Amino acid sequence: MKLQYQLTIAFTTLLVIIMTIAGITVYSQMLQMLIKDEQRQLEDKGELIVNFILYEDLNNSYNAQTLLRLLNAYNLQVFAYDDKTEKIVFSSITNVDQLDSFVTRYDMDDPEQPLWESGNEKYVVSIIPIISSYTTQKLVLLTPLDDLQEVRESLIGRLISIFLIGIAVAVLLSHYLTTKLVTPLTKLRYQLKKIEKRQFDQMEAISATGEIKEVEKSVVEMANELNSFIQSQRQFFQNASHELKTPLMTIQGYAEGIKDGIFEGEEAERGLNVMVEEIYRLKKIINEIILLAKLDSEENIYKEEKIEMETFMEQIMVRAVPIANERNVDITLKRVEQHTLTFDYEKMLQAIMNIVTNALRHATTKVELSVYEINKNVRIEVKDDGDGIDEELLTKLFHRFVKGENGETGLGLAIARAIVEKSGGTIFARNHADGGAVFCIQFVKYDK
Repeated sequence: MKLQYQLTIAFTTLLVIIMTIAGITVYSQMLQMLIKDEQRQLEDKGELIVNFILYEDLNNSYNAQTLLRLLNAYNLQVFAYDDKTEKIVFSSITNVDQLDSFVTRYDMDDPEQPLWESGNEKYVVSIIPIISSYTTQKLVLLTPLDDLQEVRESLIGRLISIFLIGIAVAVLLSHYLTTKLVTPLTKLRYQLKKIEKRQFDQMEAISATGEIKEVEKSVVEMANELNSFIQSQRQFFQNASHELKTPLMTIQGYAEGIKDGIFEGEEAERGLNVMVEEIYRLKKIINEIILLAKLDSEENIYKEEKIEMETFMEQIMVRAVPIANERNVDITLKRVEQHTLTFDYEKMLQAIMNIVTNALRHATTKVELSVYEINKNVRIEVKDDGDGIDEELLTKLFHRFVKGENGETGLGLAIARAIVEKSGGTIFARNHADGGAVFCIQFVKYDK
């Protein structure tokens, strides 16, 4: 069953349960409320009648006739009872046995009267004392309970109609709301199908809000990352085959030339030297490919420990200064704050040296190294004064076999990225306003 229908059924069921409970509660309490209200009305009418004939003796026939006219106007069943004589003074009820039953069964001095019963009928009763200096009479007013039950049934019928209309409106409203809720999810499912079929160019934006929008953003980011990964893998194999093929062809050409006697003497010696250099180059590429594979797949090659950054950067300088001197580039530690980070010492040393070597290769006169805190992160920064990085190259700079001008194997920055990310950090590059490139490695600073 579709999620939309499940949600609609769930909302409707919940509403029906709530309204049913409310209906049962109202139904059970309604009769008591009607009885209480009827008793109040009887008291009000009784007080009006009593006030009208106050200080008049109901034994007087004129007063009795006046009272009967009022009773007919109010459509009430009443009788007057004299406590002193214990007799019924007058009554609008013609059934004498019924009157005797009321007088003998019920205590008329009780302020809280129950429902009076006579045969199969029940009555709501209100007793109003007629207070005067010469009488001890009570006026008893009665209303059949059946009349109130008819009122209750009429009200319940109306309530049921209102409930049914409310349920219908709620079903339509819940269907509308669930449609708005589920439609983005349905579209998101289609987007995932496109990702499954690698149709990244057919991805579409989804109109949504709240958590669904966050999920949609995550899906888009995942699709972009997956597309980038697939493209980088394709590029990797193309570049890897090219990088490996070039030295192999060089080695093959010289080897066949020497074998066939095409190269002799100094030319053969030079060919052997080229072959050795290409073998070293080929070995370096293969070793870096193997290292990348290990960084991606093997966890146990990382030996994390706490590293003091001042000492660590000094070791970077020890290794970088000879390379800088060879290239006539000045390298300095511009700013190093005291921080302690956790990573694999040897691996991170290799990662940062790859970045520093790359900076020295592209710098004009100087390279600056810094370690400082920014936005609760510890940043390691390598800045050069070269020509900077092409904007087109910035987005794929850390992919494998992506080389800029004067690049070597195209694996150094990819290895640096793998090591940094495996250590829980992030790496990125940008061009700065003064010219040149800035490489940043960033770690979240945890309080001790």
